[in-house]
Amino acid sequence: MDTSALRLRTATADDWPAIWPVWQRVVETGETIAWDPATDEPTARSLWMARPPAAVFVAERADRAGRTQVVGTAKLVPDQPGLGDHVANASFMVHPDAAGAGIGRRMGEHVLDEARRRGYRAMRFNAVVETNDRAIALWTSLGFAIVGTVPEAFRHPRHGLVGLHVMHRTL
Repeated sequence: MDTSALRLRTATADDWPAIWPVWQRVVETGETIAWDPATDEPTARSLWMARPPAAVFVAERADRAGRTQVVGTAKLVPDQPGLGDHVANASFMVHPDAAGAGIGRRMGEHVLDEARRRGYRAMRFNAVVETNDRAIALWTSLGFAIVGTVPEAFRHPRHGLVGLHVMHRTL
């Protein structure tokens, strides 16, 4: 997909009103993120808009009327504090109406580059829902491997109890 019109940048606190609809639409499905689908906006903001050393990014593009629209967001954090802070962790959300347009791949590449720039040595995803075939294919294509699966760790609204993959790659 052509994502040349996509702009990726570090989010600011002022971006939250544009991030919230993406966050809400992704989380409310209960299919790919472990957070409670009924999470209210203030709680969501505190979960997503973390302080340094975390960083939040947005993916923007112009809509048909030429207005800039946030179509995706990502969060980069140390996976563990202290002696584990050389390994990054990240979360990604693409607005469902923009899915399949290459936004997740561009954000993934951007966040991997940013993690390298910040001195991380590896990246680990702790909770990739095993039924999320698109995410697994994307992360595998970007060099991640499934290093383990926690059985029945996610309550999927359609599939019942499913596993959560732990995925890893060195940077």
